[in-house]
Amino acid sequence: MPALTHDIEDLRLHSRMYDAVIDEIDGRRIRIGQDWLVDWASCNYLGLDLDEEVIGAVEPQLRKWGTHPSWSRMLGSPQLYPQLEERLSDLLGAEDVLLLPTISQIHLGVIPALAGQGTLIMESRAHKTIYDGCVFARGQGATLRRFRSGDLDELARLLREATARPVMVCMDGVNSMTGDIPDLRTYARLCRENGAVLYVDDAHGMGVIGERSPMEQSPYGLRGNAIVKHSGETYDDIILVGGFSKAYSSLLAYLALPTAVKNKLKVAAPTYLYSGPSPVASLATVSAGLDVNDKRGDELRTHLYRLTMKLLSHVRGLGVHTLNRDDTPVVEIPISPEHDLIAVSERLWQAGQYVTLAPYPGVPRDEIGFRVQLTAAHTEAQVDALNEVLTELVGDGTLRAAVPRPRRPVD
Repeated sequence: MPALTHDIEDLRLHSRMYDAVIDEIDGRRIRIGQDWLVDWASCNYLGLDLDEEVIGAVEPQLRKWGTHPSWSRMLGSPQLYPQLEERLSDLLGAEDVLLLPTISQIHLGVIPALAGQGTLIMESRAHKTIYDGCVFARGQGATLRRFRSGDLDELARLLREATARPVMVCMDGVNSMTGDIPDLRTYARLCRENGAVLYVDDAHGMGVIGERSPMEQSPYGLRGNAIVKHSGETYDDIILVGGFSKAYSSLLAYLALPTAVKNKLKVAAPTYLYSGPSPVASLATVSAGLDVNDKRGDELRTHLYRLTMKLLSHVRGLGVHTLNRDDTPVVEIPISPEHDLIAVSERLWQAGQYVTLAPYPGVPRDEIGFRVQLTAAHTEAQVDALNEVLTELVGDGTLRAAVPRPRRPVD
């Protein structure tokens, strides 16, 4: 059975890498049943889920606030919320910040609230949760259009044609499958020229990429303060959405936005009005994670960059196709069309490697394969072992050969 025929239901029924129950962890190794595997499916990019300083910060806050503040944010917020919003506003360089439980909830509640009866223009590769928010907004009267990822001419045309106001362009920052970083400055310029707002989900960039500086230790930049600062942009006509469930290993998300828009959402977004809040443990781990980021975050990112380049250099040296051209720790590796995704997942399992499977329609048919996410908690020895497995997969043509990709123009 060729890989192209598999859907998510096939994976649920036949792959051990779907819907697994993790019995135990040991660093970045996981035990499922009797098998120990290296976990490349986690998105804990900075390794803070295992950091003793972060873990130790939870109990004091639980003693102070209990396990869960069961008010919606409309009714009340522990002091932890405004404290974190102020710290994040400073880190991100934004006028204001609004904290909510998850990015998915943000998209579903905020996109319709901001779009109203206007026009949404969505990037084709934008995350499924952005799409869900846009579809919900369309059901409430908004007009929805889509443009091919990276096709700036098509975006410019759609912006010119948009008559229903307001207009908002929705897209990913660091892409969750390719790991690529978009040319945010050009997108922002097009939006401003056409009176549109740019709405960016940088779930995978937050904590990893940040502001550029001659003092940076890696191309990821400094401070991990996400794509707007990494691109040297301002927040004028940009709303940044980010989360802490990736690099900060915690259940919390945010919008960086003007105070006037924040106040609007406090009366218009169901996520703020009616959703339950994040647990106290999540608020505590974000606060402690920000402390770690201040003290040694750039050191963790430098280690993460070294590990990522160890993998990407090997993959590229093998002539294997990967969509990642910006050296972020999100590496999708497509398999050859004549190979079976479930069979490949079993080979990886037998070799002690646990990855994220990428089936259609989650990715285009010619990108079916698996995704590797590196973290600062991985070791060089673990990357070496994964590289050996990838070399074996190349030997029998399991992995798709690299194809020439056009170089992006240099600013």
